[in-house]
Amino acid sequence: MNGTTLGAYEILGKIGSGGMGEVYRARDTRLGREVAIKMLPPDLDDKESEALERLRREALMLASLNHPNVATIHAIEEGPDGPFPGARIC
Repeated sequence: MNGTTLGAYEILGKIGSGGMGEVYRARDTRLGREVAIKMLPPDLDDKESEALERLRREALMLASLNHPNVATIHAIEEGPDGPFPGARIC
């Protein structure tokens, strides 16, 4: 996965994974900064899935918060039908 691109983000490596998704370290090539990208695992990436809706709700809720111990959400990106249908950029 290293070197793969998701829009303007270059994947640098996997940080971890769990029941709700996989998290990758990436570089925002537009702004030259490192970000974390949370994506649904491939078995949950159906565009109509409950998991994708939970990921969207989680991103919207976190975007409404402003606290030094909470990650800032920069974007919600979705690929049309590629390997990254649901991603949260923070």
